[in-house]
Amino acid sequence: MEAVVTGSDAELMLRVKEGDEGSFTSLLSKHRDPVINYLYRMVQNAAVAEELAQDVFLRVYRARQTYEPTAKFTTWLYRIATHVALNALRDGRHARRDQPLDDPLGERPREWRDPQPNVEDHMVADAQGWEIRRAVQSLPEKQRAAVILHKFHDLDYKEIAQTLSCSESAVKSLLFRAYETLRLRLAHLARR
Repeated sequence: MEAVVTGSDAELMLRVKEGDEGSFTSLLSKHRDPVINYLYRMVQNAAVAEELAQDVFLRVYRARQTYEPTAKFTTWLYRIATHVALNALRDGRHARRDQPLDDPLGERPREWRDPQPNVEDHMVADAQGWEIRRAVQSLPEKQRAAVILHKFHDLDYKEIAQTLSCSESAVKSLLFRAYETLRLRLAHLARR
């Protein structure tokens, strides 16, 4: 059994830079699921999200020699993940296989599988959740990325700006437009 390497993410990445493979394993085990969930929300396909996550961590490993902790490690990591996802969506290498959003095969992200108190509550919550995810998925790519990073990964405006390589005011504008669109599309849910 491997020993768990401790330290901040930036410290672990600096150890990876020095050749410590155990530190990379620790970073991978800590961030793999959140990155896959983020990518899933971007591409809406579990198999593609897994494949893209491998690409993200391969890029992280390849960039180890040039890594400098100028921003939070997660900001740097999600910048890489965002670029990988947007490139995949744009060039169609990983075109969605028109997988239904109510995926009967259970390929949803793990965090959406929370059991509800009873069947009716579960069905209502599940339907609303999928409706919200469909609305988020229909947003333009950069707006979608900003919303996912803000709401699901708790990044602040500065971190999102660094991740998306834009200004904080551009992030505020992206989020404003995205939330306004979502508010209009999902207004009927608030009335229930």
